[in-house]
Amino acid sequence: MTNQDLANLIFPKVSSNILDYEKKYPKRNLKEGEVVTRVAPSPTGYMHLGTLFQALIDYILVKNRGGVFYLRNEDTDTKREVDGAIKLVMDTLEEYNIMPDEYEIDGKTIGSYGPYRQTKRKEIYHAFIKYLIEIGRAYPCFCTKEELDERKKQQEKNKVRTGYYGKYAKCRNLSLEEQAQKIKSGIPYVIRFKSEGDFNKKFIFNDLVKGKLELSENDEDFIIMKSSDKLPTYHFAHLVDDHLMGTTHVIRGEEWLPSVAKHIELFKTFGFKAPKYIHTPLIIKKEGNITRKLSKRKDPEAAMSYYKECGYPTLAIIESLMTIINSNYEEWHTKNPTCTYLDFTYSPKKMSSSGALYDLDKLKNISKNIISKMTKEELMEESFKWASLYSKELKDLIERDKDYYMGILNIEREQKKPRKDIAKYDEIMDNIWYMYDDVYKEHEKTYEWVGITSKEEINLITSTYMDKYFCLKDKESWFNGIKELSESLGYASNMKDYKENKENYKGSVADVSTVLRVALTSKSTTPDLYEIMTLLGKERIEKRYQSLEK
Repeated sequence: MTNQDLANLIFPKVSSNILDYEKKYPKRNLKEGEVVTRVAPSPTGYMHLGTLFQALIDYILVKNRGGVFYLRNEDTDTKREVDGAIKLVMDTLEEYNIMPDEYEIDGKTIGSYGPYRQTKRKEIYHAFIKYLIEIGRAYPCFCTKEELDERKKQQEKNKVRTGYYGKYAKCRNLSLEEQAQKIKSGIPYVIRFKSEGDFNKKFIFNDLVKGKLELSENDEDFIIMKSSDKLPTYHFAHLVDDHLMGTTHVIRGEEWLPSVAKHIELFKTFGFKAPKYIHTPLIIKKEGNITRKLSKRKDPEAAMSYYKECGYPTLAIIESLMTIINSNYEEWHTKNPTCTYLDFTYSPKKMSSSGALYDLDKLKNISKNIISKMTKEELMEESFKWASLYSKELKDLIERDKDYYMGILNIEREQKKPRKDIAKYDEIMDNIWYMYDDVYKEHEKTYEWVGITSKEEINLITSTYMDKYFCLKDKESWFNGIKELSESLGYASNMKDYKENKENYKGSVADVSTVLRVALTSKSTTPDLYEIMTLLGKERIEKRYQSLEK
């Protein structure tokens, strides 16, 4: 029995070898400095903010330097795969305009280095694993879960590292004949990599974010092929796919740092050049004085669906992520206000190595700024798309009269300093409901009276205004009317006079204006009152003021 015999016993139908696949997937024809990056999610649930975070870095790196950005679905965990998850990833990337150059979706493949789903690459992995068995660097392991659990308990009792290595690697020392006999007997097995590393020896690893790290060599005989479906583990699929697909930069979370020694040993075993690694910091959030990892289970904002349901513009999410991708991004953007994030040069060295704090308050401020710069047409279109999915009430109002809706949105919008009171589309209804008479009538209102609270005085102000001083000819005439109204009722029309001689007046023009605002909208703070009144018109304003007198 030879290693070749054992390899043929395990993989009798594998006829292609490594050289065959090297020819099928030739080295990419890249220009000097160009890169190949990939986003490689597992379709085991919703699209995570961290996945978009890493995809954005992949995308920017390629846009900066040229090359290829591709999507590879790492779907080898078939037990946890969720229907529709692969499409969701692609839809999200498309929605954020982070489109890969190569991908596979719904049976359609774009690119020459596929399949881009790992479950479709099983034969390729088997050829590479077969090669390892042939050279004596991989072997079948027949240990049961119970045996592995017992070994771990023994290691913990002896206060040594847990893992399948050295004298604890029971199946490593089985003879080829024993391995063959167990396979022929139908005993379940996995395939393990036979390590030649020494945990007590160190090697230097250069991470583009964390710099030079001194790591222990790998000495663990880790699993490279599972027993149940004969698919590879992440460790082995990473080696094969990133080599054949020509990946130059692997961008992944720092939780994979402990696995680097395994991956480096695999690349060396095959004589392949390892890609450069960018281990991104964990996305963290702050709760009071505690800072912790963003949790899929605890935090709704971990899911990309959260931002879509709330109605954040996609650009706001991208801009907020850019601020944690590089520490100098905000300063750069301030100096280059007309540039987009794609004009920014990403540097791994300027990325935090201790955690990326994602602040929802900061996101809201960024989003307010972005929404404030939209034209009324852009905001109408985007908010209508959102409302069509998440708010029938807002959708119906928009469809009722799009020009009127845009008029509301345009209050204090297209000017040097536009108002910034909307952070996401699900806030729009709270900001405009009082502009629709039927909604206003049915809305449960609390009138936010300030200063003047006497019903008699409020009715006097509104009725006198409508009878004698109402004017919408232009803003100056409108405000002069309110000042004349104030004087006629004993209020100061000039704030300076009021501050210097408060005892001579019932109040100021500001108090009168507030009454007119609250009586019309129920709110003490709104956008420009003149523009609101202009949109509503005299008849509707008068009806609202008269309804207060009853």
